Amino acid sequence: MTAITHTTILTARQLRAFIRVPFYLVMNLVQPIIWLLLFGQLFTKVVDIPGFSGGDDYLVFLTPGIVMMMALFGSAWAGTSYIQDMDRGVMDRFLTSPTSRSGMIVSTMLYQSVLAVIQTLVVLGVAWLAGARFGGGVVGMLVLLLATVLLTFVFSAFSNAIALIAKQQTALIAISQLISFPLMFLSSAIMDTSLSPAWVGDVARFNPFEWAVVAGRGALQDSPDWAEIWFNLGLLAALAVIMTWLATRAFRTYQRAA
Repeated sequence: MTAITHTTILTARQLRAFIRVPFYLVMNLVQPIIWLLLFGQLFTKVVDIPGFSGGDDYLVFLTPGIVMMMALFGSAWAGTSYIQDMDRGVMDRFLTSPTSRSGMIVSTMLYQSVLAVIQTLVVLGVAWLAGARFGGGVVGMLVLLLATVLLTFVFSAFSNAIALIAKQQTALIAISQLISFPLMFLSSAIMDTSLSPAWVGDVARFNPFEWAVVAGRGALQDSPDWAEIWFNLGLLAALAVIMTWLATRAFRTYQRAA
């Protein structure tokens, strides 16, 4: 069996588990939607602050940030499925079989991406009902979905690697939170970085979460800057490849420590 076949089978395994317990998807949507509606109302007047460059509708500005926050936090927990497989002895059975290591990593990434796409569509629908209108149309939304998937790939692979190295749920949660929250706040997800201290904008340029936010938000504008959008998508794609490779190599660390 090829790596593609293994990936397909393992992805289907995780999707079947999700279909049996769809409540997980609902719970992951509650907080982002609350943030979208709450922040969208609380900070409506932010657009009137001199120097704000995010347009004249804060809800439109905020929506891509909420989408990427949802993708970030969801994918940062992707490694929990590996921890569960370790605890049940499933991981060891996989590793003593001819199962493709890359297939195991990519299947988790694809599974998380399916969830992220569904959640993104729901959030976009809620934003539209709340009055947000996106000039980028269908093309812009497709690019937003692409940015969401690439961001999910990056952090799903990262989470899998941490799970294989740490082997403990508490360690995975601690590391995920330690990384996720700074990445979120050191970006333009909630606030235009032109209104933040200069160093925040400098750091944001090297923040993969910011790359996704900028690409998604830019694609939804009336006149997208496609050069900037594709540049950020390219950075995310390159980082996704690197993280997938590193996560696959983490299996060696897991097996040596077993």
